[in-house]
Amino acid sequence: MSKTLGPISKFIEHNYRHFNAASLVDAAKAYKAHVEGGDKMMVTLAGAMSSAELGISLAEMIRQDKIHAISCTGANLEEDIYNLVAHDHYVRIPDWRALSKQDEQDLYDKHLNRVTDTCIPEEEAMRKIWRAMANEWSEAEAKGERCFPHEFFYRAIKKGDLLKQAQIDPKDSWLVAACEKNLPIIVPGWEDSTLGNMYASFCYRGEVKNVHTVRSGIEYMTYLANWYLEASKDSSIGFFQIGGGIAGDFPICVVPMIRQDLEKEDVKLWGYFCQVSDSTTSYGSYSGAVPNEKITWGKLSMETPSFIIESDATIVAPLVFSYVLNH
Repeated sequence: MSKTLGPISKFIEHNYRHFNAASLVDAAKAYKAHVEGGDKMMVTLAGAMSSAELGISLAEMIRQDKIHAISCTGANLEEDIYNLVAHDHYVRIPDWRALSKQDEQDLYDKHLNRVTDTCIPEEEAMRKIWRAMANEWSEAEAKGERCFPHEFFYRAIKKGDLLKQAQIDPKDSWLVAACEKNLPIIVPGWEDSTLGNMYASFCYRGEVKNVHTVRSGIEYMTYLANWYLEASKDSSIGFFQIGGGIAGDFPICVVPMIRQDLEKEDVKLWGYFCQVSDSTTSYGSYSGAVPNEKITWGKLSMETPSFIIESDATIVAPLVFSYVLNH
């Protein structure tokens, strides 16, 4: 097997032999076997993975058909496009741990919104995309149309204006790659995002009169259920979870919902599971729960290949993706 691997993959196999490193190898091998066997994979994105520029490796995974659906927070959805159009205006803060309250206030006064070591520029990123989305919302409402948050992004990307403003190579945008594939995207809790807040302000002011112009919540779950029922007819669906939170919690529940609430008990359980997380199990933490707990909720079976890589996803995920891609 190693003879067919690229140099990064060979390095991983040779050096990563124990502990979390070995878990990474096991999970990557199982992921690769899963998709190369003709089965499908959902990837979920929590944290600030888009601002961490995961798109550099994630977009290629999408293009190479190693990912078949994505669930992400509203922040990850929008921040990939912020980075696309405003990358040159981002400010990196290497010594972010040493920032004082005054330093933070100074960043705020400069309209720089900090995410760990990276500051997102408000005007060049957030406000620019807000204006683009406002046009999409208003246009949809005028036509009596309703779309999911990710569909509004797809519409804007397909018009070409965002790509003309790109400050990075568009091939490094995972959302552009997803748009090209018309990839199913689930965005639970979209309201908890910058654009979600902006949309709420539009509704509050009456600039959008129908709050339901942007679809979300329960409609996303029924959309996901339809996708899962169709995709699982001839395939096993795997679940690769980056971080915890609603991006992972929401979509994994679709299987017990279908089996127990829709009473379609012949529907397959998730056929692969891996979580990359540094969360600990305490006070009933779901993000830190071991995969076996999911058996009791009707999400995984005893036979499901299951892995936890307890490490930083910004380091781990690109390595796993590189292995799957034979880099």
